[in-house]
Amino acid sequence: MIANPGLLPVVETFHSLQGEGIHGGRSAFFIRLAGCNVACSWCDTKHSWPSAAHPQRPAEHLAAEARSAAQAGAAFVVITGGEPLHHNLDCLCTSLKPVGLPIHLETSGVDQLSGCFDWICLSPKRHRPPSQALLTACNELKVVVHEAADLEFAVAMAAAANRGKNKPVLMLQPGADSKAGSSIAINYVMAHPAWRLSLQTHKWLGVR
Repeated sequence: MIANPGLLPVVETFHSLQGEGIHGGRSAFFIRLAGCNVACSWCDTKHSWPSAAHPQRPAEHLAAEARSAAQAGAAFVVITGGEPLHHNLDCLCTSLKPVGLPIHLETSGVDQLSGCFDWICLSPKRHRPPSQALLTACNELKVVVHEAADLEFAVAMAAAANRGKNKPVLMLQPGADSKAGSSIAINYVMAHPAWRLSLQTHKWLGVR
């Protein structure tokens, strides 16, 4: 946690299309926060891991950018990282609420939930499993698959998440450039209609 929740280390902000998950293809404004100790080997934003390498920015400035993005067509705000819940997000969500856009969170679920969100996308990791509180609070469960053990983990996470009231959308996402992960995820989704396939379409399109 940072000392002043009104200031957050920000890697970047940008208006683009959501590239993956159930909201893929929709116009969104992204706030990427710095700091992550989950340290996935396949992470494509490793530059976001060190908080000290990125400037601290006031929540109200981020809200002003979100308002401009809304005027330009953004349908919702995505708070991502890094691992955004390493920080207290109460002040940021309070600042964003008057903008009028739904607020989405992308998290691995290893920290306590802070802030108020309209949609929580939980992407749990085998080496750092999420808390039960985040599992039962999420609206979308998105598990990256590289090998058979990841699929077993995904099924276990779905069972735990379904104990909550939200009954999240279940998604399998093949690891980038993982032929094994693609095959495992596709075959499982084809045979289990409760699950959907998530693809990183922004990488195909060459957009952020």
